[in-house]
Amino acid sequence: MRIDVLGAVRALHDDGTPVDLGGPRHREVLARLVAAGGRMVATDTLVADLWAEPPVRAVGALRTFVAALRRAIEPGRPPRTPPRVLVTEGPGYALRLPRAQVDAHRFEDALARARRTPEALTGLEAALAAWRGPAYADVTGSLWAQRERARLEELRLEATELRARLLLDSGSGAELVAELGAHVTEHPWREPAWGLLARALHRAGRQADALATLRRARTMLVEQLGLDPGADLRRLEADILHGATTLPPARTVWTAGGVRLGPRTTVELARTLALAGGDALVHSRRDRLAAVEAAERTGDIALTARVIGAYDVPALWSRADDPEQSRAVVAAAERTLTALGTDGPAELRARLLATVAVESRSADLSGTGAERAGQAAREAEALARELGDPALLVFALNGVFLQSFTRPGLAAARDVIGAEILDLATRHELPNFAVLGRLIRLQSASALGDLDAATAHARAAERLAVSTEASLVPVLTGWFRARVTAARSTEPGGPTAATAAAHYRAAEDALAGTASMPGLHRGLFALALLGLRLLHGRPAPTDPGLDWGPYRPWAQPLVLLARDRVEEARTALAATPEPPLDHMQEALWCLTAHAAARLGEHPVAARAATALRPARTEHAGGASGLLTLGPVARYLTEAEACADQG
Repeated sequence: MRIDVLGAVRALHDDGTPVDLGGPRHREVLARLVAAGGRMVATDTLVADLWAEPPVRAVGALRTFVAALRRAIEPGRPPRTPPRVLVTEGPGYALRLPRAQVDAHRFEDALARARRTPEALTGLEAALAAWRGPAYADVTGSLWAQRERARLEELRLEATELRARLLLDSGSGAELVAELGAHVTEHPWREPAWGLLARALHRAGRQADALATLRRARTMLVEQLGLDPGADLRRLEADILHGATTLPPARTVWTAGGVRLGPRTTVELARTLALAGGDALVHSRRDRLAAVEAAERTGDIALTARVIGAYDVPALWSRADDPEQSRAVVAAAERTLTALGTDGPAELRARLLATVAVESRSADLSGTGAERAGQAAREAEALARELGDPALLVFALNGVFLQSFTRPGLAAARDVIGAEILDLATRHELPNFAVLGRLIRLQSASALGDLDAATAHARAAERLAVSTEASLVPVLTGWFRARVTAARSTEPGGPTAATAAAHYRAAEDALAGTASMPGLHRGLFALALLGLRLLHGRPAPTDPGLDWGPYRPWAQPLVLLARDRVEEARTALAATPEPPLDHMQEALWCLTAHAAARLGEHPVAARAATALRPARTEHAGGASGLLTLGPVARYLTEAEACADQG
């Protein structure tokens, strides 16, 4: 038996005769299990997917559909013999069929092979020919089907272009002119398709038409999107103008020199590069914003929503690297949410809300901005859970995590978020979010003083980083190991303070060599040295060359005290603001508490004590996973003692 979903849902016996699947609900149950790719789908999820407002006996109806489907697809199964195809698994059902017996899976596998080797072209052509219409064409009104249709359609477009490229690279392809002409008319933002059409025209001996096609692409890109053609199209045009008899294959590797594509393609490339870190991450952020702006200029709200929401790059740090750009992305997401309306597609709304939550980093917010970001995080999570989409849920939970710094003392709550992200990412093969989950759990264990657990998460993150090419992970875990060295430098027989300082310096040098996280880098080394000195009961460092970055207001009173400038320190303490709601808030409150106790400023000490009480069991700075000032309890005790004296 085989099942086809690339068109209307159907099942066929081995001899090609159709299987009577029953009514629309029966076919939808089968289709939903196909979309799960062999994974179990819980009964509750199936009920929610089948009915917008489930009837009272929905579970019973679902079991009836399943029983009928089992009879249809395994007609020869003896009574009381367990089913082998549509099986019960845990709290739900799963479809157990070889991938070759489902057309959608055959198509995806053929595309994967063709990406790796040109020799797989024949299989790709056969897989494309199997499409009979839109995927799940007769499953209308279901959000899960809309998502799968959109995903498979994007893969079909990629496969169409890959097939054309492979044919042209092999020396044929003149017969593709009509097909590619229709393709670019229907999908004008896919810039590589214009190049393929021009190459096919050139192969057919129609050089003038090839040049006209490239000029039409240029006009469309400039006038409607404000983008110049990318390097491949420019080079192709030059080759044709210079009378080249053969055209070189289009490059398939993106370079940071500025290849500019249509908005959807651009943001997908930006997302891929962002996951690699390094300089590519900086370029990807720039191109991501250009893609968002280009999509908005098209006036296509759905396209704009997809472009904004496609950049689901895991984010760990609560301070934005480029706050101005983040604000621009948030503003675009909010405009698009308004245009979609509350009745817009739930998946698009969830991605936009998650984007608002992720880009609205807590350290850069206050007042209504913080309230809105928190609300967006909660709404995105709720929608993602309703949709049952694990990739969307981990993205939404990333936003929940970044909005979880509402007060000191929440490390345990963040560990719960990190554990769910890690579990989802592991079960559903989302390795980049598995790295995020590990790092969140590292930070949480570090904040709670459990250095053994944090070390285990660091090692696991490093192993994942090898396969995901996450270059920043070893930099962060290097900082974590310096933080461990600093903590153990206070133990009998432990490393010296000088050794800990040297480890911090090495970690700083490694971080300074990356362009990925400027929002993290500034001030970190100076704060780490200050924490190390406080651990050993020494005054703050006074080196004028130290860059305190965003932490200067909280360090300044202690630096002035170290220089015996007591009244200036008192003035600086009075001007110290409340710390931003970020990874360092406990550390900065502890600096305020320590300075207030040293100066006998009772009201300030009382305010710091109130803020720190919920974090009594945590370690100051530990929430970053990068440095430590020691146990919060130490600073809380001296702040409370000072406050009591007032």
